[in-house]
Amino acid sequence: MPQIGPYKLANQVALAPMAGVTDLPFRRLCARMGAGLVVSEMISSNPRLRNSRKTAWRSVHDAEVEPRSVQIAGSEPAELAAAARYNVDQGAQIIDINMGCPAKKVCRKAAGSALLADEALVRDILQAVSAAVDVPVTLKIRTGASPAARNGVSIARIAEDAGIAALAVHGRTRACKFEGVAEYDTIAAIVAATDFPVFANGDIDSPEKAAGILAHTGAAGVMVGRAAQGRPWLCGQIADYLAGKPVLAVPADQQLAILRQHLLALHDFYGEFMGVRIARKHVAWYLQDRPDYRARRSAFNSLQTPAEQLQQIDQLFHPDFNKELAA
Repeated sequence: MPQIGPYKLANQVALAPMAGVTDLPFRRLCARMGAGLVVSEMISSNPRLRNSRKTAWRSVHDAEVEPRSVQIAGSEPAELAAAARYNVDQGAQIIDINMGCPAKKVCRKAAGSALLADEALVRDILQAVSAAVDVPVTLKIRTGASPAARNGVSIARIAEDAGIAALAVHGRTRACKFEGVAEYDTIAAIVAATDFPVFANGDIDSPEKAAGILAHTGAAGVMVGRAAQGRPWLCGQIADYLAGKPVLAVPADQQLAILRQHLLALHDFYGEFMGVRIARKHVAWYLQDRPDYRARRSAFNSLQTPAEQLQQIDQLFHPDFNKELAA
């Protein structure tokens, strides 16, 4: 199994950090359902934002399954080093650095995947953060800035030289955003060029695809992103498949029980007002493959209280329009 510093993971499947998705309730749920590693939402390295409501929520790690991995984002080496120390003091056991996010608001600040175009700055950041903390530091990247500038292998070598403990690579460039399909040849080249654990990421939406990507790349593990939205059981299904165990479908009654647990956790974590609003997008992901999805999502989004939401999901999972999802 992959090992990150002193932490040997339970399996080869990690949940990707996703802003607005992998909050504490979702991480706990995915870990409970079989993810071998879960990573927090991106936390800005800007110290002026530490007291904001959003950062406060993202910095909560109570009762989280270990190892607690916290992702930080920024573009200044000293600021990122300070953010790493701060988050370790708050309970982080692994620090993950974001150099993979293609979002405009992140890249406009020369952070996220925008950093891949400046290898000297990448080196400075990785060396500064690695020297600042005594916990493992990991890195998430894309394959390069654009299809014409795929420098993922070079970045990976810089990372290994800087003492990075593990690397996750999304099989698209910054310019590709989430368009087209992920490519895995660059990830295979990175695996061949380095000795630390590499996690393949991008378009992994089934156990069979995960196994195929591992076979193609030789990666130590896979990192599941958007496909886990509304399917918190997916990481566990992939882990079972890779271990040669039967992959069980998730019947409707179990899906309903999981969704109820998720909603209750969101309402508790965020409070009634914000919990109801944040729950809406999660419920939409659970329902996205169901008949009459748009109308049912619209009806759910009009609800204003936790009690109304919990009552409505019982109706949304009625057998008349229900179906089992195997993955």
